[in-house]
Amino acid sequence: MTKKVALVTGVSREMGLGFETAKQLLDVDFNVILSARNLDKATKLAARIGATGRQLDVTNEQSVNQLSSEIEQKFGKLDVLVNNAGAYFDQGGQALEADMQFVKDALDTNLLGAWRVSKAFIGLLQKSDNGRIVNVSSGAGSFTDPIFGMQNHQGNVPVYAITKLALNGLTAKLARELKETKIKVNSVCPGFVATYPGTEQWGARPVSEGAKSIVWAATLPESGPSGGFFRDGKRLNW
Repeated sequence: MTKKVALVTGVSREMGLGFETAKQLLDVDFNVILSARNLDKATKLAARIGATGRQLDVTNEQSVNQLSSEIEQKFGKLDVLVNNAGAYFDQGGQALEADMQFVKDALDTNLLGAWRVSKAFIGLLQKSDNGRIVNVSSGAGSFTDPIFGMQNHQGNVPVYAITKLALNGLTAKLARELKETKIKVNSVCPGFVATYPGTEQWGARPVSEGAKSIVWAATLPESGPSGGFFRDGKRLNW
């Protein structure tokens, strides 16, 4: 049987969710392509776990299309796309004080990056028997999440939160457009995970736990949901 092929974007740090997600997908027998804007970082991390490292700047259409062509030539399909690339966590920010260039850059990566990559790879996903798109979102992109939601979060990350809210909207729209296909599209909140040293002291859980949510959505059966927002396999309101 031909192995399934997964692409994980935004993998540049050993402690990051993307790297842990790649490892867990390898454990369930995927061919894994991990990608980052910095090729050297991607290839070094990939070599450590037996994956393939590729350069990908999700804000650059040429870069996205080039990787799509490479994967088509090598594998002829894509089974799983994990839109993990994200940044611009503006802790303590205020919406009325936000620098608009920062806002544009955040939207270009966190929302348009996932949109751009999904568009470029949809043809390869359609060649899969059960294509899956997983958008790595955040409870900050909801109104009602009891911990991270806009109405409840003790901190304030307006730009980041709004980009993740929009990413959840993109998820719903893509899932609706693809409902007559075998492709499923879902958003996942990994929770507050220890992707930086010392965050365990603030209550962050292991990165492996957050990645499990992503892998769950990446390996949904044919009867699984599409168009939803989940954490630990449980639907979240947003």
